[in-house]
Amino acid sequence: MFSYYFFAQNSEKKLDTFVFRLYTALSFLLLTYLFMTKQDLVAAVAAAVGISKRTAAECLDALLHTITGELKKGRNVTLTGFGTFRISKRAARTGVNPRNPSQKIKIPAMNVPAFKAGKSLKDAVR
Repeated sequence: MFSYYFFAQNSEKKLDTFVFRLYTALSFLLLTYLFMTKQDLVAAVAAAVGISKRTAAECLDALLHTITGELKKGRNVTLTGFGTFRISKRAARTGVNPRNPSQKIKIPAMNVPAFKAGKSLKDAVR
């Protein structure tokens, strides 16, 4: 009886460890395939255009820098068929301090970047 109990207890621990490792590995694979990082995008652009990753990274950085600069100036950036980057104005509001829920805090008005997908992008995703 003791040896069976000991074996069953160790088997559960081994099974728990195996399940945890399997879950961790599957989570990593799902995150790898569900999200594209900047480096993944650089590699995809480099392969599609036939240029080096360094050149593709410089092009992507220049594009992002230009979009950010135009948004800082208050201008919209429209890529026909893809979408429009714009500045959205968020009104001031009252919030709750997460450390002290009874305390109310004032959140100031601010500008936030927004993206509206274009027709071609919407159709491609649907």
